[in-house]
Amino acid sequence: MRRFILPILALGLAVPTAVVVAAPSRSASAKVNADLAAAVASPLRDKDRARDQYRRPAETLTFFQVSPDMKVGEYAPGGEWYSRLLGLYLGPKGKLVGLYFDPTSGPFNEKSQKGIRDGAASYPADIAAWSGLPADRFAAYTLDAVPTGEKGTFDRILIMRMMHNLFTWNIADREIKAMRDLLKPDGMIGIEQHRAKPNAPYSYTDGSKGYLREKDVIAFMELHGFQYVGSSKANANPKDPANWPNGVWTLPPVMSNATEADKPRLRAIGESDRMTLLFRKRM
Repeated sequence: MRRFILPILALGLAVPTAVVVAAPSRSASAKVNADLAAAVASPLRDKDRARDQYRRPAETLTFFQVSPDMKVGEYAPGGEWYSRLLGLYLGPKGKLVGLYFDPTSGPFNEKSQKGIRDGAASYPADIAAWSGLPADRFAAYTLDAVPTGEKGTFDRILIMRMMHNLFTWNIADREIKAMRDLLKPDGMIGIEQHRAKPNAPYSYTDGSKGYLREKDVIAFMELHGFQYVGSSKANANPKDPANWPNGVWTLPPVMSNATEADKPRLRAIGESDRMTLLFRKRM
């Protein structure tokens, strides 16, 4: 659900391939390459595998056109669930970079800023130790401290269930612009995000409930220099009514404030309905 625990706890905030523009949705059954299939099936992922049924990582990364030899940034890695898989997939031939919030932007207090910087500092060693691959295959930094020479070198950047926080904290403009600068001229951003109903009111889609309208995300990205490539149904869940008074955190895995009687019904629904969108840097 991407509450992004580290900085939020410190803050004390309430958390509330290539195709033409507007291409039709791609099937979730696109062919998965052998390197990705092997990474997804790795025994190292046994503890993470339970969520594959909701996160559909093989289909999602295939739709995002992530190849094993690419340089890929994961924005706001958080609990590192995707990072562990990406480390296995990209570590042998490519490069994985953790991209962390600019700590000087948004409502981050001193403790939260330190937590963000500490997370970036420990990220390469975390993924290396878990994957058994050399630490120099991984890197991380905050977006206010991008090393010289990094701009224009990324093939892909992935934003997994984090756009609502960027809107809630009023840092979306700054962070997306910084990520755009990191991409190669033909680089792309893949976004997975909790999806609100098309007619949901602004009060429910301002980020505070975790859900955003798909058309709003597309319009925002187009305004910030990206061309909409298309969408995938890989992470769709029609069982999710997307109207929970307490937001997306009502559903698994968080099930915030749920009683024991509620939990079987929520588990039967599963995790949230999610849009899966791909955007190309527009020159």
